[in-house]
Amino acid sequence: MLTIVLSSLATLVVVLLVLNLSAGEKQIEHRLAREYTTEDPQFRRSLGALLGPPLVSGNRVEVLVNGDRIFPAMLDAIRGARQTITFETYIYWSGTIGREFADALIERAQSGVAVHVLLDWVGSAKMEQHLIDEMQTAGVEIERFHKPSGVTLSKLNNRTHRKLLIVDGAVGFTGGVGIADIWRGDAQDEDHWRDTHFRVTGPVVAQIQAVFMDNWIKATGRVLHGEAYFPALRAQGEHLAQMFSSSPTGGSESMHLMYLMAITAAQRSIDLSSAYFVPDELTVQAMIAAARRGVRIRIITPGQIIDAEVVRKASRAQWGRLLEAGVEISEYQPTMYHCKVMIVDSLLVSVGSTNFDNRSFRLNDEANLNVLDSEFALRQVEIFEADLERSRRITLEQWQQRPLREKLLERLASLLRYQL
Repeated sequence: MLTIVLSSLATLVVVLLVLNLSAGEKQIEHRLAREYTTEDPQFRRSLGALLGPPLVSGNRVEVLVNGDRIFPAMLDAIRGARQTITFETYIYWSGTIGREFADALIERAQSGVAVHVLLDWVGSAKMEQHLIDEMQTAGVEIERFHKPSGVTLSKLNNRTHRKLLIVDGAVGFTGGVGIADIWRGDAQDEDHWRDTHFRVTGPVVAQIQAVFMDNWIKATGRVLHGEAYFPALRAQGEHLAQMFSSSPTGGSESMHLMYLMAITAAQRSIDLSSAYFVPDELTVQAMIAAARRGVRIRIITPGQIIDAEVVRKASRAQWGRLLEAGVEISEYQPTMYHCKVMIVDSLLVSVGSTNFDNRSFRLNDEANLNVLDSEFALRQVEIFEADLERSRRITLEQWQQRPLREKLLERLASLLRYQL
């Protein structure tokens, strides 16, 4: 009897594993033809037509570097909420910053603000239950995305990795940070990560809110709408922007497509900050083609201080062809590098939750903000170059001469790249 039970359990595990590892949709299989450059109006039209929402004008996007600037801005916005707060995040752990966010959300809910929080079940696993209980008691509506059940167990491998905060439908935040103490500080040591987040006002905030609603409906079956969530938004600045999303349940290739479009259209430069850089074959081919036509490509990834060593090994296994083509790859040294920013031709800036890997391109629910503005892009290049000064460049010769043991471990890690 025990043998039958164990056999049945093993079969169930295998079935669920197969279901979890399946992306479900047809993937992009061929390189994109180079039909336009980033400065061509057709590039802007294609971004809007192929990714969903159009680029809209009149926005103001402010960069926030590291927790000392990110968390105060987010908490100030929450504490100033008058009608609604919608908040979606992958990581929410217990700790001092988790407590601060909980207290701010509780206070607003008790004051009559409608507060809706969507947490990924996997990413928020380290969150203490008492924080959730306190918030719910105060009136905060909390949902867990893809919490295991008889219906959703096969979707456990599909996580919401989106980082979205929208206050009164008028102020939005997105970027790389989760709610955990490792993001506090100013990247001053190994215990305080380097990351970037963005504060957004203007018409594009309605698109950010719509992305939140996408997963809120999936989790609850309910639509939040009306003026409290989608007010009329006036121009706040001069940035042309677009917020778009991707998900395995619909449009899983949108994020992958955006990166391929941007790399293919690049004329002069690509600066990529990537916490987890494990590119697929099409992306590698697009980067090599860009480098060969004279595009300067610089990439910063984490060095030895990383929270997922298997990702670093899988990444390094693929660097050879990129380095041979002239792509510059550097590893950030002081602490974990968690930034997710791409700057193309000092014109297009794409920021948000997306990592440069298969998990973000095809398995997770992700969201990115695209900003087309040369002044804004130049500011991001300055930040990139400051990070570059704290990074160590890896040459082709260094990569080729790494120890045999490293090469073997990297090759083994690369076998898992479709799940990283």
